[in-house]
Amino acid sequence: MNSNRAQISIRGAGLAYLGAWFVGNLAAGAVLSASGKDSVAEAGHGWLLGISLAQWLPILVALWLVGRRAGTGSFATDYGLSFRPIDLVGIPIGVVTQVALVPLLYVPLERMWPATFGDDDIEKRARELYGNPSTLGLALLILVAVVGAPLVEELLYRGLLQGALGRTLTQWRGWLALVLVAALFALVHFSPVEYPGLFLIGLVLGVCALRTGRLGLGIVTHAAFNATALVLVARS
Repeated sequence: MNSNRAQISIRGAGLAYLGAWFVGNLAAGAVLSASGKDSVAEAGHGWLLGISLAQWLPILVALWLVGRRAGTGSFATDYGLSFRPIDLVGIPIGVVTQVALVPLLYVPLERMWPATFGDDDIEKRARELYGNPSTLGLALLILVAVVGAPLVEELLYRGLLQGALGRTLTQWRGWLALVLVAALFALVHFSPVEYPGLFLIGLVLGVCALRTGRLGLGIVTHAAFNATALVLVARS
């Protein structure tokens, strides 16, 4: 990791994460309640954007506050938020992970537990969220899934948590931090059928951050992964 990064402790990172998660989910729940619907899929893509912003704003505020306390308050300096032309290699990495690696991972799982890991079960949430969008709805969905989510989630998981764990753990610290954060990334989506795939992409994104010392490659990979999922759902 870059020595110029904010020296955020595990405790500081954990408190920032938990606070942002709690406030963000509380705010998102309030926005969903205001929509009068029981789920994000039912609320529609306009409400999806509002719910997402309600979750992201506390995260960004928490990242800025903890970074300012332990560093400079600059996301680029404290978390490695920078892009280079080479980061475009993340596009094929994200696409291949989505269309090849994740399906390959589910082959033995589906054979062992066909009632749990069938294609319909794995894709159910994505199909519900995609729905039958208008042009505006599709634009909002892309804004959330391909632009906002990769940026905010990479700042939070790889920038904050993986960075803090990697600096603090003493044995195999970078790789151990990568695995732990990938597991958390999967678990907090609260969709058990998607856990294997989410853990796998979490590992891929963690490697991107660990090998480059920046978030640019991971953000591009994450965006390509999500964009490919939208294309696959739209075509099915």
